Amino acid sequence: MPYTLENRLVIGVASSALFDLTDSDKYFRDNNEDLYRAYQDERIDQTLKPGDAFPFVKQLLSLNDLRSADDPLVEVIVLSRNDPSTGLRVMRSIASHELQISRAVFTQGRAPYEYIGALKMSLFLSGNRSDVDAAIKLGFPAGHVLPSSVHYAESDDELRIAFDFDGVLANDESERYFKQANLDDYKKHEDELSNSPLEPGPLKELLRDLNLIQDIEREHGSTYGSYKPRLRIAIVTARNAPAHERAIRSLKEWGVTVNDAFFLGGIEKSLVLQVMRPHIFFDDQTTHLTPAAEHATGVHIPYGVANEIGPSAAPSVLEQGSQGQSI
Repeated sequence: MPYTLENRLVIGVASSALFDLTDSDKYFRDNNEDLYRAYQDERIDQTLKPGDAFPFVKQLLSLNDLRSADDPLVEVIVLSRNDPSTGLRVMRSIASHELQISRAVFTQGRAPYEYIGALKMSLFLSGNRSDVDAAIKLGFPAGHVLPSSVHYAESDDELRIAFDFDGVLANDESERYFKQANLDDYKKHEDELSNSPLEPGPLKELLRDLNLIQDIEREHGSTYGSYKPRLRIAIVTARNAPAHERAIRSLKEWGVTVNDAFFLGGIEKSLVLQVMRPHIFFDDQTTHLTPAAEHATGVHIPYGVANEIGPSAAPSVLEQGSQGQSI
């Protein structure tokens, strides 16, 4: 009977996000493909160092102890531009780090994002911005992993995930209105539409799959009273009252939940992330991700009006002024 990807969280991760490939990438750019293949073959037993997405992936995979080994809750699949030969070093490094990853797709020189849908992935992480842009344009849930200097304690067994709301969990409808209006009009608009849920954005299905894991954690807690939930999810958004209500009602309509919600109304998000220290933070704007690089692994979701090039993407008067904010 074939192995099915149903009823589990499937994540795709490029080797550029999972490992630090700085030296390998430089060698590839400075030399031809044959020399690069020889370079990797000579170093096949030199374990690659963890990359920016490594802590998140490792912590996520640790949740597989909630179900039997032959039916894991989390499936992480490597999607790589390497050819199968140079990909051997990646797979050996995975084994050396004792990550529960056994499946991989190597597409020599070609972007692998076309397989996101076929493999039922609710997230693809890559260090290659062009691959992420292309995946988003095709409607796939993808994020560009940004450089980070955060360090997570080995003794910390809780996985913390933070989402921006608009342009990440929700579509960019409100963001588009915000960029064309003043702050008072925007708040009035969202208040009037508080009972009208927004359409889902690129990572709504990821939140749904994470909620399924939380459901199993609750069942585990009912069976084993001493079990402490290890997955905690938050939204961190520049929305505030009265615009907060539409966000909450949208989540409810979609049938998803979060543990924590921060409606900051323009307060710098990094102030909250410094305390939370999420293993991953998804936002559609790098202006929120860059200041948080010391406190969280940031993932840019290049979706919606905030990432368009042209007049519609120009900063609104709100963003130019001292009271400016962006959702």
